Amino acid sequence: MSIVATIMNSTTGQPIQKMTFGRMPKPWASFNLETGELVTADRVNVGKPAPGKFVAPVEVWVTPKA
Repeated sequence: MSIVATIMNSTTGQPIQKMTFGRMPKPWASFNLETGELVTADRVNVGKPAPGKFVAPVEVWVTPKA
């Protein structure tokens, strides 16, 4: 089962993009954004699922250089 995560900017607090991972990303994981920039995850937050839902929201916080 793949994980759909929202990539969040640690500096501004704004979402950057959605990304699909094959498994839960680790807090030190490195990956490329749609812009091609290589970033490392600062932290990974897993929220509580909405009532009646099974999918929990996942946020990966990164600090882009640009």
